[in-house]
Amino acid sequence: MTSPITVLIADDEALVRAGFRLLVEYAADLAVVGEAENGVQAVSQARVLKPDVVLMDIRMPVMDGLEATRMLLDGDRTSRVPRILVVTTFDDDENVFAALRSGASGFVLKDTPPEQLLEAIRIVAAGDSLLTPSITRRLIAEFARAPVQPGAGQGAAVLSELTDRERDVLVQVAAGRSNAEISSALHVSVATVKTHVSRLLAKLGARDRAQLVVLSYELGVAEPGRRG
Repeated sequence: MTSPITVLIADDEALVRAGFRLLVEYAADLAVVGEAENGVQAVSQARVLKPDVVLMDIRMPVMDGLEATRMLLDGDRTSRVPRILVVTTFDDDENVFAALRSGASGFVLKDTPPEQLLEAIRIVAAGDSLLTPSITRRLIAEFARAPVQPGAGQGAAVLSELTDRERDVLVQVAAGRSNAEISSALHVSVATVKTHVSRLLAKLGARDRAQLVVLSYELGVAEPGRRG
């Protein structure tokens, strides 16, 4: 049998943690390995338990989820780090963009239907990022409010190494399009799109698709309000 996807739940509300635990453990392919009620506990337990995914609340006492995410993902790159799935409420929380910058791989609302939350955990555990159209619109709005600084970020030095097609794919990724949608827009196969995305990740030093979105705007490859 395949080992279950291990999950650490970080939320300051005991009732929320209990609800997530019941939901996650209901799925045969998922298993909860621990709980944390603040960011400090989340970092400590994640380093000991080494879960595949951390369900991370943003607003927690002692240390919030943003700082906890940064600490977990900025550590020793030779060791295994978890994927961070942020659980938030967009209408009340202005930290979504900051969480993405910190290295989170996906976002879900606290009122997300159960099956969608479980699928989100699986998607993130598989190494993909979870950027829904609503999240992408929020990111684009954030960039529209702030001036773009071409050449900023760690990937600036390798922009010249991108092929024209890779730039095209990067713009499409920044627009929140799936591989299938990019395939249709650029008239290439899905397999080809996957290859280009993999090369972009390697060349730009990005952890996942979510970071590609951030880099595409920081480097001026994509522009707010432009759909490609």
